[in-house]
Amino acid sequence: MEVRSCPGCGKLFNYLGSTTPACPACMAAREEKFQICKEYIRQNPGANISKVAEDTEVSVKLIKQWVREERLTFAEGSSVGIECERCGANILTGRFCNACKGNMTQSLNNAAQSLKPVPEPVKADPRESAKMRFLNGDK
Repeated sequence: MEVRSCPGCGKLFNYLGSTTPACPACMAAREEKFQICKEYIRQNPGANISKVAEDTEVSVKLIKQWVREERLTFAEGSSVGIECERCGANILTGRFCNACKGNMTQSLNNAAQSLKPVPEPVKADPRESAKMRFLNGDK
């Protein structure tokens, strides 16, 4: 078990390997903020990230993190969103747009197919190497 310092309040806590290392009190407060943002987006589907952050008093960075983690999504057809990490296209949730996801999947499949098992070297018969050899060909 690892002991870490909480980035939110500075208290020491037992780190259990979660995605966001924070003490239980800060995690509960963060989850409460998440529920507030989620409800706000549900009631105001056309709101952009900065408006959500301003009205809910949650940082834009934290809202973008939740969108990247696919915990928050914006309404389909909304012009609001975040940028794809690979090409910069506007997306509603996640890290990559559908085109980049498809390209990466295809690249991984091609790489996996190109890997072929390495053939094992042929081992000499131990009886052949144990024979006597003569230099002049006489036996």
